[in-house]
Amino acid sequence: MARILLVEDNEMNRDMLSRRLARRGHDVTMAFDGPAGIAAATTDRPDLILMDISLPGMDGWEATTVLRAQAESASVPIIALTAHAMETDRQRSLEVGCNDFDTKPVDFARLLIKIDALLATEP
Repeated sequence: MARILLVEDNEMNRDMLSRRLARRGHDVTMAFDGPAGIAAATTDRPDLILMDISLPGMDGWEATTVLRAQAESASVPIIALTAHAMETDRQRSLEVGCNDFDTKPVDFARLLIKIDALLATEP
């Protein structure tokens, strides 16, 4: 399956998502904030990134902007995850380079459909 980087500051969300993704056969690495997510994306070379938007210090939008500017991570699919379901949040996520957007609480079946679709389009 795929290497997935989960950038999430909430420990319960990290635990739940990482366990469920691992049960599906994915290799999951985790980061708890934007800078750690950028470092992990650079060293671990994930196939896909799940990026929380509300992170301490550096939010997910800023982290995504940095990732898109780096050659190593410029084309890695990123799904924004946020508890804010406003259309403006979705638009901003797409503007900074996220490939898709999903809301919390996570509907895992819906998220898997998005993950599978993005992984299927990988070269």
